[in-house]
Amino acid sequence: MFYLILVACLILDQVTKLLIASNMTPGESIPVVKDVFHITYVLNHGASFSILQGRRWFFIVVTIITLAVILYLLRSIPHDCRRLRAAIAVFCGGTLGNFIDRLLRGAVVDFIDFRFFPVFNIADCCLCCAMAAICWMLLFGREKRLLENQKHE
Repeated sequence: MFYLILVACLILDQVTKLLIASNMTPGESIPVVKDVFHITYVLNHGASFSILQGRRWFFIVVTIITLAVILYLLRSIPHDCRRLRAAIAVFCGGTLGNFIDRLLRGAVVDFIDFRFFPVFNIADCCLCCAMAAICWMLLFGREKRLLENQKHE
């Protein structure tokens, strides 16, 4: 199930980016709800909020290390922690989505534009939602107890 979720997130992200990149030019914006929500094609050469612009190889190396550590640690998470494993899969899918952009395009394709917030993409949604869910589960969910019990065994 882990890899199915990961691949689903990755495909959704890459298909939407392909649609944007093949039908729009960078900087082009299509209003969906005028002054509220637009589809705006932006190439982001940095990370969230466009920080660390031009550090492509840094992000590529950090992504490889991050995914390797996550996949290594995943082995120690019990299979009955399905929600936690699913959230980690969503995180990995989002991570791989932006990683592929950096490798193939040299920049990340962003297009979801709410005008009051920096432009983002599906991979960014996956990353943020997954991290929020992971933090919640590890701080307050039954996953916290399951992992603590496993540690004491």
